[in-house]
Amino acid sequence: MTEPERLNDRERRAWHGFLTMQEDVRRHLNRQLLNEAGISLADFAVLSALRRSPDPMRVFELRETLRWEKTRLTHQISRMIRRGLVERQSCAEDSRGNHVALTSEGCSVIDKATPLHLRYVRELFLDVLSPRQLDTLAVVSETVLDNLKDDPFED
Repeated sequence: MTEPERLNDRERRAWHGFLTMQEDVRRHLNRQLLNEAGISLADFAVLSALRRSPDPMRVFELRETLRWEKTRLTHQISRMIRRGLVERQSCAEDSRGNHVALTSEGCSVIDKATPLHLRYVRELFLDVLSPRQLDTLAVVSETVLDNLKDDPFED
């Protein structure tokens, strides 16, 4: 096997900039949600996905929506159940499966957190980019995601 070609300066700048930006934006969003809404960015992701769904979601559906590893989602749901934000419900169609549903507390929390989250996304990310930059970012994201569709390592 031949060694892959090293990144040139342009590639290194783009790749490391992307990774650093992603981590920093997530860290800021997480900190602001924790401070103002009492939930983490991971909590927000789960609650938001459930809130958008007209019905409780099967665990595998939630996993596909969030694009998370099974173990990560399982642990996150368990923590959120202990805090009263979500609940597991048995699945009538499959006795081995479970649905995940918002509790009334979970509904209240996500309804409070959503406008805060939208404000943070605008302040930290959207408002600092020009319309042209946003369009470019959308095209770049879609191109990379299209490339990942046939990933043989996807489970």
